[in-house]
Amino acid sequence: MDRAQLPLNALRAFEAAARHLSFTRAGLELCVSQGAVSQQVAQLEARIGAPLFRRLPRGLALTDEGLALLPVLADAFDRVGGTLERIEGGRLHEVLTLGVVGTFAGGWLLPRLADFARACPHVDLRLMTNNNRVDLAGEGLDLAIRFGEGAWHGTHAQPILRAPLAPPRPPPPPPPPAGPPRARARAAAALLPRRRMAALVRRRRCALPAAARADVRHLAADGGGGAGRPW
Repeated sequence: MDRAQLPLNALRAFEAAARHLSFTRAGLELCVSQGAVSQQVAQLEARIGAPLFRRLPRGLALTDEGLALLPVLADAFDRVGGTLERIEGGRLHEVLTLGVVGTFAGGWLLPRLADFARACPHVDLRLMTNNNRVDLAGEGLDLAIRFGEGAWHGTHAQPILRAPLAPPRPPPPPPPPAGPPRARARAAAALLPRRRMAALVRRRRCALPAAARADVRHLAADGGGGAGRPW
């Protein structure tokens, strides 16, 4: 069919009805009546000489011809809509798809996105986070940020910043319990098994006041559910 003779209104009506499988819902989307959508589809079917829908008691079903036409129309309308959105406002909006390592995105990139959007309002930045090997074409990426020396085959690498590596530090030990010596001895003794409490006090009995030693001795005797060992 010649491009100048394409029935665009009828094609829009068919595409909406095929997505919803309903003339009524297609009419609501297109702001026309259900009868107008049905008439447009009937005219398109007459034009191409083939049915696009099977009219069922409880809705519509696509014929083989309708199934062949729907994805082509949906893709074409999506592309037209996307292009119109990019040039809306008198300036072309570019789509930039960036693949980035998740740790780098969360620790460095995301806090700076607002500044980038203000500086480049015409760029529609789309992020994809993964740790895969760089495959720009296979993943549909324009750019990728990875840790490394940049020796990746088939790509042009540009360093952006240094990222020194350091071994992770263990968490700091918890602070000692606050309070007078007796309370500290009670808190420490409550966290230790009975035998370890006995050994601790034997080693350090000179460092504990007499009242604190009695407290720990009592806890050690009761910690195992029976009598404690003599000191």
